[in-house]
Amino acid sequence: MRNSYIVTYDIRDDKRLRRVFKTMKDWGNHLQYSVFECELSATEFVEMRERLREILHLEEDQVLFIYLGPAASRGERVIESLGQPYVPFDAPCYIA
Repeated sequence: MRNSYIVTYDIRDDKRLRRVFKTMKDWGNHLQYSVFECELSATEFVEMRERLREILHLEEDQVLFIYLGPAASRGERVIESLGQPYVPFDAPCYIA
């Protein structure tokens, strides 16, 4: 069974931030700056966490995993915004 997650992160070092971003692109859809939506099996979730753990400095950085429930029963994805409209990222994102 696949589960849906929102993964968001706050990384204090630019080099680690780029590595986390590149890693997360392998696991989910980039929604906004440091926010990804992921549909993962239990095994994939553990693998993703371990790959991130290898990059992070746990004393300085933070990654939040927000569980949204089973992907199959979640229903249609709805994203609303205030201010600038939400636009899916189709182009590469560059972090300076």
